[in-house]
Amino acid sequence: MAAHTLTPVHHPLHSLTQTFKSKTFIPQTVKCRSATTITSNLRAAVIGGGPAGSSAAEALATGGIETYIFERSPQAAKPCGGAIPLCMLDEFSIPSHLIDRKVTQMKIISPSNLTVDFGKTLRPNEFISMVRREVLDNFLRLRAEERGATLVKALVTNIELPLSEKSPYIIHYISNNTQNTLAVDVIIGADGANSKVAKSIKAGDYTCAIAFQERIKLPEDKMKYYENLAEMYVGDDVSPDFYGWVFPKCDHVAVGTGTVCSKQNIKQFQGAIRNRVKSKIEGGKVIKVEAHPIPEHPRPIRVRGRVALVGDAAGYVTKCSGEGIYFAAKSGRMCGEAIVRASGNGRKMIGEGDLRREYLRKWDDEYFCTFKFLDVLQKVFYGSNAGREALVELCGKEYVQRMTFDSYLYKRLAKRNPLEDAKMAVDTIGSLIRSGVVGREVMDAAGF
Repeated sequence: MAAHTLTPVHHPLHSLTQTFKSKTFIPQTVKCRSATTITSNLRAAVIGGGPAGSSAAEALATGGIETYIFERSPQAAKPCGGAIPLCMLDEFSIPSHLIDRKVTQMKIISPSNLTVDFGKTLRPNEFISMVRREVLDNFLRLRAEERGATLVKALVTNIELPLSEKSPYIIHYISNNTQNTLAVDVIIGADGANSKVAKSIKAGDYTCAIAFQERIKLPEDKMKYYENLAEMYVGDDVSPDFYGWVFPKCDHVAVGTGTVCSKQNIKQFQGAIRNRVKSKIEGGKVIKVEAHPIPEHPRPIRVRGRVALVGDAAGYVTKCSGEGIYFAAKSGRMCGEAIVRASGNGRKMIGEGDLRREYLRKWDDEYFCTFKFLDVLQKVFYGSNAGREALVELCGKEYVQRMTFDSYLYKRLAKRNPLEDAKMAVDTIGSLIRSGVVGREVMDAAGF
């Protein structure tokens, strides 16, 4: 039965039809309990159809769970730099025709316009893939549908929370100007930084940055310059706490910036990044303007009851680099697979303890240190122009580049050289001293 025709509030997994009037959430115990065997497949709803939601839906449907994926605007494009690491192509079977550009050159430019070629240590078969989100997201959604998920083009308006651990959640949504409801056992919130799912379970607030970018179609000779080149600009003119970028797409470039602490001045910062690249984009035509909130840290609560948050809704965007696509898709897949495991391929009811054990704990074990490390780096190097100068100076070191690319491209700990590590530590301290970034600022960033 198609999801948009489901209006009853009963659920085939439960023997009694129930009407839910209370929206008050009663927290479940996190202790493991014996699973309830059910006579029909577990039913799951994924709210949001980006990389996180589509990857979750694919994992759920592949595992035999009745899956519905809600997406309000399937054709919309989220403002995004669009860079994905090399390992994602194989891990998520991303076909090469989705890649607009293979970036093999990267430049990082300091406030004083010191320019460092940050791609000189890339190996011949290594590159950073540039994609358009509307293209990637559509591909991942279609694949989830092919695995058996049902796409519901609708706006979710409300989520009624159950009064017992065996009762369903009721999703209220509008599709084709008609109000509908759907009863489900499990919900994955993949609906972005302003997550309605997160609000429904009182997951707590978090700090958001705003990303602003313009897609600019350049004259052919100008576009040739950016054929396989990406640029990052740092300085308090383009952002007081992040960076500005020029990333190549299929037939245009994305020029943008972001900030947390000064969102009201985002257009001023956008003007500054355009000014710094003025000669390189001269004659270009703006074809699209985009802005979007980006989470700055994980939410206080990412699992409650039989609801789990993934991607931006959970706050999985790294500091310093602003990377989010890979972590969105990875968290969605991990969460979907966790539900499949805990439910015995949809044959058993799950609880909060299952989600915490099978999804949240595994995620934190694998990625908590990565997010914390990048948080410290951003506080040390992005807090002042002196720190940014030190950052660019360090980026000129080949060992720093190789360690950075190994970690980014393959999402694994790079093989370290103790001697080179010691030299890098000395170089870092030297750069910070020369730039005047020492003392209390560094100590505060490190949490001392």
